[in-house]
Amino acid sequence: MPDKTRVCVLFGGRSCEHEVSVTSARCVLEAIDKDKYDVAMIGISKEGRWLMASDALQILESGVVEGDQLIPVLLDYPGSRELLIQNPQDLAASHQPVDVILPLLHGPYGEDGTIQGLLDLAGVAYVGAGVLGSAVSMDKEMAKKIFHFEGLPQVDYSVVRRPRWRAEPDAVINEIEACFTYPFFVKPVNLGSSVGVTKVHDREQLHAGMQEAAAYDLKILVEAEAYNCREVECAILGNETPQASVVGEVVPGNEFYDYDAKYIDDTSQLFIPARISAAATEKVRRLALDVFRAVEAYGLARVDFFISRDDESIYINEINTIPGFTPISMYPKLWEASGIGYGELIDRLIQLALERHAERQDMRTAL
Repeated sequence: MPDKTRVCVLFGGRSCEHEVSVTSARCVLEAIDKDKYDVAMIGISKEGRWLMASDALQILESGVVEGDQLIPVLLDYPGSRELLIQNPQDLAASHQPVDVILPLLHGPYGEDGTIQGLLDLAGVAYVGAGVLGSAVSMDKEMAKKIFHFEGLPQVDYSVVRRPRWRAEPDAVINEIEACFTYPFFVKPVNLGSSVGVTKVHDREQLHAGMQEAAAYDLKILVEAEAYNCREVECAILGNETPQASVVGEVVPGNEFYDYDAKYIDDTSQLFIPARISAAATEKVRRLALDVFRAVEAYGLARVDFFISRDDESIYINEINTIPGFTPISMYPKLWEASGIGYGELIDRLIQLALERHAERQDMRTAL
């Protein structure tokens, strides 16, 4: 038999979404076709150390990437496509070839273009968007600017820099209250999984919400509430000719779809397909593809929307270029409902990564 494709799963990471990433990695490890792929697990600690999992299952079950029992590993670059593994006995470095990296790193230092730039330097194929698509999609302010340029519908928003907030909070609050009607949302610009997000109903909550968001980011997003709207999501799969899944609907168990509702509580409801008209469904699917192309995403993404219950007006919420793969994550559920099972979905993502890498390799790098 030909050699298996060697896949390295990157999980953990320097982010508040570290535990979500570990859960995603656990699910992928269980489902990936081990007859077709030789799988290595690379955990990234919260301090940023790359560690080879000597017992991946134990680490994934514990939910924490620690360094004591793991072997340090580095990505040899430029262009080597090899992991440099440090032997703890004799400190001799051994090389391990890599065919494709599957990054399951949610949030900063994983979903924002930083790890993608490193992998590009190393010349290794990887699943998902490149540097540009990852960076733009992670930064909600930049994504919203692109949506506006492309004429894509969204709710009103404003961005406050943290230094100004800390220097003159009363002036900032006065400006926000002049532009937005309570309730509305306050969010860190560069986080996902609803970490640091607050729905504010009055001035006191606004101050607390700004403080919470400022603890996580240098930029704070203030966003109008999409009043009386359904929350729907559409999954995208592909490179140059992407496909859109069926549309699903989320009914949060809490006041909004916060971190607990996404990953801890079992009170939220998912409806697949979403309870919207056929016309609205097709428009959501078209808009999801428009968003995917607008930010130059590749491989996969989940695009989230608000739809008015009154007239089915549609507003883009955000795009996630490394959506969760947890047991209750919408991305794999939407593709399962569209006829692509979990294992096949992982296989397609890996093949898409290899195809795009081959395209990128077919470029001149010298005169």
